[in-house]
Amino acid sequence: MKNLSIVFALSTVFASAVLWAEPVTCLSPDGRAVVTFDLTAVGEPTYSFAFRGETVIAPSKLGFDIKALGADAFDGRKAADLRRDFVLTDVKRATADETWKPVWGEEKEIRDHHNELLVALVQKTTGRRMNVRFRVFDEGLGFRYEFPSEEDKGVARLVPGQQIVPQGQTQPLTHFTIVEERTRFNLPCDPLAWWIPADYETQEYRYTNSKVTEIPSLFKGAPDANLSTTLTPVPCVQTALMLKYPSGLLVNLHEAACVDYATMHLKVDGHDFESYLTPDATGAKGWLQTPCRSPWRTVICGAKGADILSSRLTLNLNEPCALADTSWIHPVKYVGVWWTMITGAKNWAYKPDPTMHAANTTNVIRHLDFAAEHGFDEVLVEGWNIGFEDWFGKEKDAVFDFVTPYPDFDLEGLNAYAKKKGVKLMMYHETSASTRNYERCLDAAYGLMKRLGYDSVKAGYVGNILPHGDHHYSQWSNNHYLYCIKEAAKRQIMVNQHEAVRPTGLCRTWPNLIGNESARGTEYESFGGNNPDHTTILPFTRLIGGPMDYTPGIFEADLSKVCSWKKQFISTTLCGQLALYVTMYSPLQMAADLPENYEKRLDAFQFIKDVPCDWDETRYLEAEIGDYLTIVRKAKGKDEWYMGSKCDENGHKAKITCDFLTSGKTYTATIYADAPEARYGGPTADRYVITKREVTRETVLDLVAQPGGGWAVSFK
Repeated sequence: MKNLSIVFALSTVFASAVLWAEPVTCLSPDGRAVVTFDLTAVGEPTYSFAFRGETVIAPSKLGFDIKALGADAFDGRKAADLRRDFVLTDVKRATADETWKPVWGEEKEIRDHHNELLVALVQKTTGRRMNVRFRVFDEGLGFRYEFPSEEDKGVARLVPGQQIVPQGQTQPLTHFTIVEERTRFNLPCDPLAWWIPADYETQEYRYTNSKVTEIPSLFKGAPDANLSTTLTPVPCVQTALMLKYPSGLLVNLHEAACVDYATMHLKVDGHDFESYLTPDATGAKGWLQTPCRSPWRTVICGAKGADILSSRLTLNLNEPCALADTSWIHPVKYVGVWWTMITGAKNWAYKPDPTMHAANTTNVIRHLDFAAEHGFDEVLVEGWNIGFEDWFGKEKDAVFDFVTPYPDFDLEGLNAYAKKKGVKLMMYHETSASTRNYERCLDAAYGLMKRLGYDSVKAGYVGNILPHGDHHYSQWSNNHYLYCIKEAAKRQIMVNQHEAVRPTGLCRTWPNLIGNESARGTEYESFGGNNPDHTTILPFTRLIGGPMDYTPGIFEADLSKVCSWKKQFISTTLCGQLALYVTMYSPLQMAADLPENYEKRLDAFQFIKDVPCDWDETRYLEAEIGDYLTIVRKAKGKDEWYMGSKCDENGHKAKITCDFLTSGKTYTATIYADAPEARYGGPTADRYVITKREVTRETVLDLVAQPGGGWAVSFK
């Protein structure tokens, strides 16, 4: 990656505390966004944030409740307070303007342009130091806490002419646990929210749209909440959270670069929020040692939906790529032995009935042949290895070894056959959420992959985290997920994690993390269904932190034709499924249906074959959260564009001007549209019409998506 331009302007001020009696502000590069830091009369750190003259976050307190460890760990004191009695000892400012190139992404270059404010605080009663770093972008704000090392004398303990802490009474902060992070997001109004209830184990919920003040009364009655025993004990919501203020302003709250830290939920307090971290098995919400820092807390703002979707603030707050060589990382389009098991037609397990085992050599060869014929990169095979008879709900420490195949899966032979066909097999590691066992087996499991030439793995974490009592989003679990990504990178392996923590932009630093699930995906079309508006919400929420392996492409809407006892239809149209390859961004895209269901509709399947997974440019043409969105993207290194539009149960009509096309050129537009009678959730969901026409940048297309449907267009 090459920096095209970078400018740093630093100014440091050292003076007595009285110089900071007034609030300290920092504006975004264009001046439209401003953060204000202040201390209350009792030394409580606060911040506020405004965007285009409108208050987004009213004055809100910052800080922690902690327990110090070490020499003073057993002196009987209760939780220490890192929320008041602070003085401001230092202010630093910086400006950065950098353009970087992602290994893969929605565009070939990303600009990081922000102004930075660092405030250094010392607690008068203890001498403990806590810094808060703000980065202000034209579209929003990121801020984090930083705890300097006690050996770091970069910030003076004494203000000139004034001793902050009486001699001999300092209480150095080295090792400590977080009782709770007390970051508040005080809202100036009661906005609409698109939310899912906070849960320590899963993000796989349907969304509720309500006023923020209505969340507590709806919390336990939210869709799917009655199925969970691991909701937060007080009403909280998960991030990324979308809000719509009465003025129409859209606001997104999330976090970035969650490393060695617990995942944040937002506790509802009237129409305000306070951070609520995921605890570990001991109840602690973090074990830290200075120097250390928190993830960034993020606020993204926009006048329209496209402003939110086009923000790269989350990625920009992550560290640059940690890998010197990324030539082995590539987008992946794949098929797999998956949907037949998800629908219930076949099993993951070999016993008690081997004839029902889906991951057999014959079936895998069928998928390899299909992938080779239609130009797919890889074939995922779930259920290939021993252990699936004795895993789910048993909470056993060691179920899988990740190297031993079932008797009907010819590991070596299939690998040789795949190579002959020019296709790779994608490894599947179901960990049964036993993180300790997976780490014990990781070297052998990754070693097998390297020996056989596998370059990607889908890792699943179904079930309760083992060892017992921990949670999917605790500090320890988050460290495990990142450990696996780092170990995979050492062996040039790409990782797709399911049931893991929701992304916070770490794919910038570790681009071998090419996919996550971390939300309710296509599999739920077989588990009761997703709402038609589900995929018009996810780009504003789940995808803010990184791409999702949503596994789209279901062509046979009538699931009884896949599994005879499954009397159910999926909740989108066929063209709505095609649209997801554009609207649900991921460098990892699956054609999730059975090969035979594609072979019946090869004309529509052509769009899945054509659409890339990597892009030079993206434009958000329309975006109304929960209603519809239309996105067009330019293929990496080609003058080809691909458009997708997905809508809710109300359908959608639009006039799309093709002014994204190159001036003076004529393109062939292949339009995949819902037939007039197409409707989600019924026997006409698979009806579509394909038309072709010549277009230029002056052409206006009249396009219609039927209820639950969408359209897809290729421009060549």
